[in-house]
Amino acid sequence: MPTDRPTAAELVEAVREFLADDVAPNVEGQLAFHTRVAINALAIVERTMAQGGAMDAAELARLRELLGQDGDLAELNGALSRAIRAGEMDGKRGALLEHLRQTAQDKIALANPRYLTPRG
Repeated sequence: MPTDRPTAAELVEAVREFLADDVAPNVEGQLAFHTRVAINALAIVERTMAQGGAMDAAELARLRELLGQDGDLAELNGALSRAIRAGEMDGKRGALLEHLRQTAQDKIALANPRYLTPRG
């Protein structure tokens, strides 16, 4: 049940921490690499569970406003692609670029938020 403990998020966190704290320091070579990949995948799942719904809702709201139509996220992304190819978004370049920047930033924040931090 969704309200029972541990929650799905807590289970994912526990597995990620186990791999990072107990397994990773004790393996080498290909197994160490695959352990790091698993840790990273679980971290992405954690971020997606925590933030993905809000990001999808914000993207959907931007698409509805940009396109002036209703639909689900997949439908509106398809409609946006078709509108761009047809040149229908040329007059909304600023709004389109802002939407695309925000959507890309959200996807990067889920995949690897360190990529959003400038290196100095």
